[in-house]
Amino acid sequence: MKIAIAGAGKLGIKITEALLEGDHSVTLIDKNEALLQRLSSQMDLMTIPGNAKQISLLKGMDIQSYDFLLAATNSDEKNIVICAFAKRLGCSKVIARVRDPEHMNQLDFIKDTMNIDYIVNPDLSITMEIYKYLIEKYTLSNGIFSSGKIAIIEFLSDKMPEIIGRPITEIIESLGNMLVIAISRNGKVIIPNGSTIILENDSLYVIGEKEPILELNNKVHEKGKYTNLQRVMIVGGGKTGLYLAKKLSEFGVSVKIIENNKARCQYLSSHLNDVLILHGDATDIDLLEEENIDEMDGFVTATGYDEENLLLALMAKQRGIEDVIAKVSRESYATLIESMGIDMALNPLDMTASHILRFIQGSKRIISSQLIQGQAEIIEIIADEHMRLIDRPINSLQLPDDVIIAAIHRGTNVIIPNGDTVIEQDDRVIIIFLLSDVSTLEKVLRCDRTGIFK
Repeated sequence: MKIAIAGAGKLGIKITEALLEGDHSVTLIDKNEALLQRLSSQMDLMTIPGNAKQISLLKGMDIQSYDFLLAATNSDEKNIVICAFAKRLGCSKVIARVRDPEHMNQLDFIKDTMNIDYIVNPDLSITMEIYKYLIEKYTLSNGIFSSGKIAIIEFLSDKMPEIIGRPITEIIESLGNMLVIAISRNGKVIIPNGSTIILENDSLYVIGEKEPILELNNKVHEKGKYTNLQRVMIVGGGKTGLYLAKKLSEFGVSVKIIENNKARCQYLSSHLNDVLILHGDATDIDLLEEENIDEMDGFVTATGYDEENLLLALMAKQRGIEDVIAKVSRESYATLIESMGIDMALNPLDMTASHILRFIQGSKRIISSQLIQGQAEIIEIIADEHMRLIDRPINSLQLPDDVIIAAIHRGTNVIIPNGDTVIEQDDRVIIIFLLSDVSTLEKVLRCDRTGIFK
């Protein structure tokens, strides 16, 4: 496909890298000519220096010949205008990144009025994942794919003591015709292999045929378990803090926000009802103790500084708070997060890139998808005649370590594959991968002769 991206920031570059792995044609537009020159020397793409909301620039690049345009500049209004102009000039589909909370109650109106196909909001995306974790505890017992015969369940390893301390290759008999496709350990999601050891307090994600999964669910899940969340403290009153406080307050949770910018505190006070806004420095332990941090059920760090988020999350976990979540943008901190023992660390850039790529790929390839703790994604595709993975054993496909072919639905049968399993045309294939390396999936979905797809 032919795709234009306006804005060479973190999101624009991440999407560009992923699309190039999928062998798409990418044009990157940005005002920073030096940056574009550096990127063009590193990647096989076309670059256009300039302002993407200039109609002459869009016409000059023949925007009507493009399948998609993504507007990801640092201005919501500019992104909306770029998309509206590109769509009017003939671009097939347009995507806008919109982050300002003032727009959140009018997104449908903006889409309809400006003829925008898809709007993505990184802060709202991460908010929904945090909310889902705190309120729903990420139980996936009803995570049934569109094929209707395959289901996913999540449970603590402690519910099956016989598998603790053993590698996955040795627990196959305990699970039957099921497969461990992911492990959540100390706030980090791991895509396991046969030698991965199951540890105490691991959250296991298991896939299999619907009926056996439901039987396992009866053994390992506490009936009627929901949430007893009553008090949550949020550090950072930015967009994520604002969205999350609003959602939790509407659910009936008592919420406190600590924000060190006085003007921002005033803004939050005028936009949030039944939320306590505190002006202060969250690294001040005396302040946290005065605000009864030890009585909190949940603690979320959502400042603009990863180091501060991680440090405060570690402190909160050491004080015994049950649910501790950190917003972390740097992928280089992934190993550190696992050793810290916090419950969940989310990267808004990874989730936003995943949402955009799912929209670009559309229903032709991916017929369903589901996130695991905001760090991994499960998708279902239909194997067609153009895919080179057909009629080849899975172990010959040289899949990256972060990708697992988890299940195959063939006719009325469900297959939990091994390395010798051969995928056939029209199989429904379920794949899991880490969002931190979203380009990995694009390698799997390539359509040229060098990739898995012809």
